Amino acid sequence: MNNVDYYNKNADAFFEGSVNADMSQPRGKFTALLPKGAKVLDAGCGSGRDSKAFLDEGFTVVAFDASEEMCKRAMNYTGLEVANMRFENVSFAREFDGIWASASLLHVPMAELPGIMKKMNAALKDGGVMYASFKYGDGTVMRGERQFSDFNEKTVAMLFEDAGFEILCNEVGPDNRPGRENEMWVEVIGRKNQSRTLEV
Repeated sequence: MNNVDYYNKNADAFFEGSVNADMSQPRGKFTALLPKGAKVLDAGCGSGRDSKAFLDEGFTVVAFDASEEMCKRAMNYTGLEVANMRFENVSFAREFDGIWASASLLHVPMAELPGIMKKMNAALKDGGVMYASFKYGDGTVMRGERQFSDFNEKTVAMLFEDAGFEILCNEVGPDNRPGRENEMWVEVIGRKNQSRTLEV
């Protein structure tokens, strides 16, 4: 079973387990860097929890997820049209003020991540910002039926910088879901370097 199949088959449980996670602190750090009424891409939106929060704050939101079943639940929860799309299909150009990739890029294989990060950079307007979170660790890890790409503070900084981002925030902290406090995450916010144009 691949990761997308996992989320399709466990969509209800994943929705219930993540929709109420308190992400207000990292979201606040991210939105503080955005202009009023900014356009935000919720990349790998899952339950739609953060899309709804961005909408409630007055932002314009575009959301997608690779899991068709998660898209349905996110649409029901947010009222947004949520695209069923994978990271490799992203082709936006200078469209967004911010990209939010909360616990979503972590399923992209290590070898594909540098290219995907350049796609994310290309989707941002000059000076736009991107948030991403990964499980804390090193390299490719299987957890049950799912494959993860784990990072630490140093490796995630390299991933962002190589894709044309300036690191604004790079922190390690616990999982926000009840009962998961022992699981550590690395969270990064990067700003698109305006001095570099990268080939995608």
